[in-house]
Amino acid sequence: MRADMIDSALPARRLAPGSLAGLLPGAAQLLRALDPLATVPAGRGWNHAELADILPPGTPAEAAVLVGLVPRPQGVQILLTRRTEHLRHHGGQVGFPGGRIEPRDRTPAMAAMRESNEEIALQREQAQVLGYLEPFLTITSFRVTPVVAVVDPAFVPVADPSEVADVFEVPLAFLMDPANLRKVEMDYRGRVRHVFEYSWPAQRIWGATAAILYNLRCRLEQTS
Repeated sequence: MRADMIDSALPARRLAPGSLAGLLPGAAQLLRALDPLATVPAGRGWNHAELADILPPGTPAEAAVLVGLVPRPQGVQILLTRRTEHLRHHGGQVGFPGGRIEPRDRTPAMAAMRESNEEIALQREQAQVLGYLEPFLTITSFRVTPVVAVVDPAFVPVADPSEVADVFEVPLAFLMDPANLRKVEMDYRGRVRHVFEYSWPAQRIWGATAAILYNLRCRLEQTS
């Protein structure tokens, strides 16, 4: 409970010297771009129109992911994972740590932190949660709430081999450069749909992960 109170404090306090956010260049702009922790984003998902005709009836399952920003001397990095091949949903794909929101999770932020601990051994004191991005719908009928956080650069991930095959970082500057993102057209279930994909050479970053990063870029551009 105390950790939740700290994370919900005023932005000025979260940017104080000695805080993890204080290590992040552009942290004040980032805070302006995010939905505050005190207000969990509502809505069906910003891409709902793209998937409305193929989503199954009923309410999508709720999930949360951690968009981890790691301050490095060479620049801010985004923390990503590659899921193991055998997983039922998105096996072998690149994504953020995270998963389904459980009844014990009071907020999406708590779910994202819990899942990150289970998947890559990220401890609560090794991250400072800043806010939310807009929810995103997946074709597997999950409504995913992205939780943006600063991750301690001293953190050393330990992957759970049953879920995570690899943990790696990609420069934020690369992911925020429009020249590195393309929108791919694909014919799926009777109509043309659009999928985002980055031209990162080492891993294929596409789909929901690329779309969430695109949303982060758009929101940062709106506050610049």
